Amino acid sequence: MRHNESYYRHNKWYNEHFPSESSKSDHYKKIKATGKNNIACWLQQLFFSCLDPLLAKRHQDWLTVGDAYGFDAQYILQSGNNALATDLNTDFLNIAIKEGIINACAAENAERLTQHDNSFDFVLCKESYHHFPRPYAAMYEMIRVTKQAVVVIEPQDPIAKMPLLLMLSNIFTQNARFFNKLWKNRFSFEPVGNFVYKVSEREFEKLAAGLALPMVAFKKINPNYWFKGAESISSEPHNKRFFFIKMKKFLFDTLVKLKVIPAQVLTTVIFKQLPDEQTTGLLKKNGYHLVYIPKNPYLN
Repeated sequence: MRHNESYYRHNKWYNEHFPSESSKSDHYKKIKATGKNNIACWLQQLFFSCLDPLLAKRHQDWLTVGDAYGFDAQYILQSGNNALATDLNTDFLNIAIKEGIINACAAENAERLTQHDNSFDFVLCKESYHHFPRPYAAMYEMIRVTKQAVVVIEPQDPIAKMPLLLMLSNIFTQNARFFNKLWKNRFSFEPVGNFVYKVSEREFEKLAAGLALPMVAFKKINPNYWFKGAESISSEPHNKRFFFIKMKKFLFDTLVKLKVIPAQVLTTVIFKQLPDEQTTGLLKKNGYHLVYIPKNPYLN
């Protein structure tokens, strides 16, 4: 089946690009995010800060899905919580263990997690959901193994937040070729064979309602300023390149607040059970918008 081929290619990618143990180790040491004051780490922090409201309580169990280098689990561990890092291929995760970045890992296919029902407090899927051949199959699995919530951090589908683009889609519905030229990444595919799946608030609201889940929380962020070599560029205030990136981000943030353009990335927390008042307060303080899903009147 085509989705199995995509997973196979993803798994094989690591060895094609880094065939030897030494090449993997050298690459990992170059990119590892251990207290470095560089632009790559600063950008990663924009992602990771979205987790802070859920990390306030200590000793909770987290599962990270698609955590190729273990950096997601590392951030969770640094907060005083527990984390099992998983990915299709554990070559780099095993290096992360040797480097002291994480303390546990496992090879997992997101569509067929081997974990038991309700075995983790939280599941995190950061920048991996769009790689999955069947993302909804993976989502159901993540919801199955969590007790409290699934956190998904992914590129946002712009059409749901851009009325003009939606209008053009309706106008040119009979001329798909022309519309695809206007919206060039409408159908994006990666070399390994999967469709690049972008997310929207509405789809997660519907997912939660369909599964009788109580709440969804959304936060919009603009962290897409990575470039090759970003890990070697200082994030000190005096650095000119870093200054211009911050200015671009400030402009983008302003336009998003004015609802002129959609945010680059959507952070979604799909709650399996309602969080306590402390957690909801922290979520709001962190910039989350909370959507309470009404109970289905036809179900007990």
